[in-house]
Amino acid sequence: MDIGQMRKRLQKDITQLRAPEGFLYAGHPNFHTLFGRDSMISAWQMLEIEPSIAKATLTILAHLQGKSMNPTKEEEPGKILHEHRFDAESRSLLPHWKFPYYGSVDSTPLFVYLAGQYAERTRDDGYIRELWPSVLAAYNWVKGCADASGGYLRYERRNPYGLFHQGWKDGSEDHLKIRPPVAIVEAQGYAFAAYRAFAELADRFGTTTLANEASERARVLRDCFNRDFWVSGEFFALGLDGSDVPREVATSNPGHLLFTGILSLDRTTETVARLFRADLWTPYGIRTHSTSAADFNPYGYHTGTVWPHDNWIIAEGLRRSGFDREAGRITDALIAACDELGKIPELYAVVDERLVDLSESAMGATRANPLQAWASAGLLALLQDR
Repeated sequence: MDIGQMRKRLQKDITQLRAPEGFLYAGHPNFHTLFGRDSMISAWQMLEIEPSIAKATLTILAHLQGKSMNPTKEEEPGKILHEHRFDAESRSLLPHWKFPYYGSVDSTPLFVYLAGQYAERTRDDGYIRELWPSVLAAYNWVKGCADASGGYLRYERRNPYGLFHQGWKDGSEDHLKIRPPVAIVEAQGYAFAAYRAFAELADRFGTTTLANEASERARVLRDCFNRDFWVSGEFFALGLDGSDVPREVATSNPGHLLFTGILSLDRTTETVARLFRADLWTPYGIRTHSTSAADFNPYGYHTGTVWPHDNWIIAEGLRRSGFDREAGRITDALIAACDELGKIPELYAVVDERLVDLSESAMGATRANPLQAWASAGLLALLQDR
């Protein structure tokens, strides 16, 4: 498949996932609904191509933003949802949840960040003024969550049937081997990016006092994070547990820090080098989990497979940090995967440098969704310079 054909295929994917309201459903046939994290990341990926998707996503998430304390829904004022099911039939598949369900630590900082990115890309000041109360409420949630947890964003489920892990590698069990309340590594970077985005928006739409407060929060978080999460003299921990003990395993998660600006210069260089070592790098992208880890599984949903959206976020950070050659390696790897599979699914496995399509047949408990918005939109974004 040549690049032109690939673009057409990916554009078709996006059209298929477009909701009537304009946001992107997370996937098909599974996850064919509104997700906070997924829909925002795919909107961010599409920002240079079709910014109306970001506007539609921000609008519906602001409409459904948390208003009260509800442990069953894990709702809190200002919090952005994890997932919403619009119809009774799909809601019945999760009888112990109430919708919208808010079990996500990173949807809320990503909302603030996406608002900032949309404002920067479009200069749609009238819309941002309308959105400002929701942005302020989301910022206050991030601030409050951090203040209640010693400065870091942490999660611990309130609903015993809810998600145990509430970052992007979410799940109902402790597959990450970190006991709550968990400070997952990438969420701290998202918080930093949200503080900086909010400071810029507050300068234009809020007050100087708020802008200064957010900037100071970013400065303090950056200093503490680079000290507390750096382990073994070579990489960032996957997260800190409830006693601040780091989970020392090499994963793709620290790659998400590269776009945020939270890393010091030396930590940036070391993080990039670590991501491309043989235990994480494959010919088809960066693995979620190191092959040297005791719990590595090449077919593990979050413990060894390769996720295209994960690689897009890393590539975006590499590009912003000046590592254009390394970003190009990821683009080439995802192109190779799409060419070989004839599509770019939710995730895939790499075994002995051989690509395994998990959307065609499950391995163990892992089966990939054949169509996922943040996989298709991510590769489409990477192809803009090709």
